Amino acid sequence: MIDLIGDIHGHADELEMLLKKLGYTKEYKFYSHPNPDRKVLFVGDYIDRGPKNRETLEIVKQMVDNGTAIALMGNHEYNALCFHLKDANGEYLREHSEKNIQQHIKTIEHFKDRPKEFKMYLEWFKTLPLFYETETFRAVHACWDYNSIDYLKKNLENNKLTDAFIRESETEKGALYRAIENTLKGKEITIRGEGFLDKYKHRRNEMRFKWWEDLKNKTYKEMSVQEIKNLPNIKIDSTSIKDNNYYKKDDKMVFFGHYWLEFKDGEEPAVFRDNICCLDYSVAKEGHLVAYTFDDELTLDNKNFTYVKNT
Repeated sequence: MIDLIGDIHGHADELEMLLKKLGYTKEYKFYSHPNPDRKVLFVGDYIDRGPKNRETLEIVKQMVDNGTAIALMGNHEYNALCFHLKDANGEYLREHSEKNIQQHIKTIEHFKDRPKEFKMYLEWFKTLPLFYETETFRAVHACWDYNSIDYLKKNLENNKLTDAFIRESETEKGALYRAIENTLKGKEITIRGEGFLDKYKHRRNEMRFKWWEDLKNKTYKEMSVQEIKNLPNIKIDSTSIKDNNYYKKDDKMVFFGHYWLEFKDGEEPAVFRDNICCLDYSVAKEGHLVAYTFDDELTLDNKNFTYVKNT
């Protein structure tokens, strides 16, 4: 039995509430379950946006260090590494633009008087695997793309990144970069025509899509993970489909976060398919922190969700 938990983004209070609701208690300095065979799997994005980034990292790392949790890398951990790591010319791998600073500012502020502690966490991020797999299920932050995962399996040691791999990814923008982008940030397709305006009134010409579904003969609206009001309800341009490598319906259960789902009061979280489960329900946007308790069932069941609301 394993409890898979979605994106936390510095919401340590909600994390503790959820762990307690799942039956975990804090003895000594870490949370554990009375059933010694039961543990948590975190799917990434522990930092940024929320009010307690330090506390969140402490909870997650203590559990990992004491064997009561597994933690995967999210795109925010990867972005943080790139934000603070320099290339051969002394330039930061992730530009210190206003947009990138604002995305990372809460974490920077929470560690401004603790540089050694933050450096320790950055080193810890490099120990986080990009994905996890057993005989019965898989977990990843954003997307289980078969080609990308196969590439990472062949080229990374223990599915983890090093400084050299991070620099190669960001400077060469080659196969490694594409595999990491797909795995941690999700696959995108180009939208025909003028695209759409996002909620910040920025025009977008690409969208994240349901990578577990067949793109052929589908509209952009049908394939968008989130409901986008201005998205054209026309069939997807076949020339924008670089590969249609969708997730098989008879394959292992796969769990992921990243996609900022929502449900209103009176509603409940729900699986996308019998073997597809997203765990990110926008706790950083006054949503919910969600867990799914998996016990090797043959099909996923909505009754196995547990959640707490952003307080």
